[in-house]
Amino acid sequence: CQWGLTGLLGGIVIMLAAGVFTALPVFFGWFCYQWYYALCWFWFLLGVAMTVFGAFYECFCEKPVYKSVQAREWAEEDGSGPLAAP
Repeated sequence: CQWGLTGLLGGIVIMLAAGVFTALPVFFGWFCYQWYYALCWFWFLLGVAMTVFGAFYECFCEKPVYKSVQAREWAEEDGSGPLAAP
């Protein structure tokens, strides 16, 4: 599971969406209510928190799971050489 990357990307998307919804009352004069501004701030701060914690997790908590690839060639049953595809 990619918690760090998901937090980073999800946080950025939420911040962008909060910016779009904030533009509605600022530029168009729609939804000019205090509770609407509070919700826009809530979503923006949630996006900031997700981005910060996602970056923190990606930098400090993610354990490298990359292992060196070890290929093995199977020998034929009598052991005379590598097995070939028919």
